[in-house]
Amino acid sequence: MGETIRMTSAEAAKLLRKLNEELDNVLLMEKQSRVFSAALGEDVESVRPAYDYGMVQNQIESLEARIRQVKHAVSSFNLAQEVPGFEGMTIDQMLVYIPQLSRRKDKLSLMQQHLPKQRDRVSLARGSQIIDYSYANYDLEAVKADYQKVSEELSRAQTALDLVNTTAQLDIPV
Repeated sequence: MGETIRMTSAEAAKLLRKLNEELDNVLLMEKQSRVFSAALGEDVESVRPAYDYGMVQNQIESLEARIRQVKHAVSSFNLAQEVPGFEGMTIDQMLVYIPQLSRRKDKLSLMQQHLPKQRDRVSLARGSQIIDYSYANYDLEAVKADYQKVSEELSRAQTALDLVNTTAQLDIPV
């Protein structure tokens, strides 16, 4: 294997952002330079922007290759690196688990706000005023307890992931 540098996932994410910004800038400069307009009678060479097709393509290919290398290193790391405090769970699994917990927390939040018996909107169909009620078909206290448990688990998972992303190191090819 070639030369590598060691960095954390957080540092690798910053490197990826930097590389993608560089690529975006090269692509923008290419877009602005590859075609130009000149007025009839104007000296075309005096308004021609600097543009070297071969050099620009090499820059693009080089940046894209570097982005692939870094993303592959991060992906490989995420597949192998376990998250402390979550036995057997790797970073890639944690990246699925956290959104699952967030969805569960949102659902439980709505459920715990429902009253045991709650008046629905008044129906004004055909002039009659029928009052409907909806009833919680679950134990509100159990939902509140589960909400608290999921909230704590989500916080614990986010903290553990943040910790491993800022402390555990991976090898990035140079």
